[in-house]
Amino acid sequence: MIIDHPLLGPRDAAEFVYLGDTALLNRPDWQADDAQRQFHDYLYMRENPAGEMRELWYHERGDRSWLVITRNTLTHEITKVELARDVVRAAQKGRTTV
Repeated sequence: MIIDHPLLGPRDAAEFVYLGDTALLNRPDWQADDAQRQFHDYLYMRENPAGEMRELWYHERGDRSWLVITRNTLTHEITKVELARDVVRAAQKGRTTV
């Protein structure tokens, strides 16, 4: 699988480490009254959807950047690759959700 890195261009997926759903970017509030339940769900209750999914990947054998990759889990077709920092910044400004 080839990942079209936004800064470096096409790279082999072997250079990257898959880290899961981008829901990992939305950490629970550790001070919330139900923080223990929220962190339990955050760590252990994961979806396993078939189809398009936004995933977090780390460019371990390259520039060590974090990427948000929109990929079809059935066909492995990649439809979008974004720097994770840009996705988080946009979410913080209220323009999109992670």
